[in-house]
Amino acid sequence: MNHPTTITLGKITKPKMSRDGRTMIVSIPISFRRQGGRKRAVTPAAAVPWSPPARVGNTLVKALVRAHRWRGMLESNLFATMRELAKAEKINESYLCRLLRLTLLSPKLTEAILNGLQPAGLELAKLLKSIPRAWDEQDAIFGE
Repeated sequence: MNHPTTITLGKITKPKMSRDGRTMIVSIPISFRRQGGRKRAVTPAAAVPWSPPARVGNTLVKALVRAHRWRGMLESNLFATMRELAKAEKINESYLCRLLRLTLLSPKLTEAILNGLQPAGLELAKLLKSIPRAWDEQDAIFGE
């Protein structure tokens, strides 16, 4: 019969700086439990739950950056028409027009996308279909 065994390492201490002052040393107590041939890491009961940092949606960010770049090029009269810009960028004109709609996103939604905090399930395809003009409607549809 396999009995669970626990190995506990470390104790909670305050963060310390290394001697060269470039590295912060953080001690985190952790327990390893062997149960049925598997090892599990278990944090102390009083520890604050940890979650990984938010991932920035690379596709959304790239599209948003491109849209604002292209808008700037059009507004500064580098290109007279969207057709000229599409030709210069070697992309489909209809794609350029759909992507330019991203410049109409609410500041809250734009900031959330750039920080990787966009609502779950928000994808570029969904944004390219149709975006309401009113920012409060956008926030209601896409969630905050």
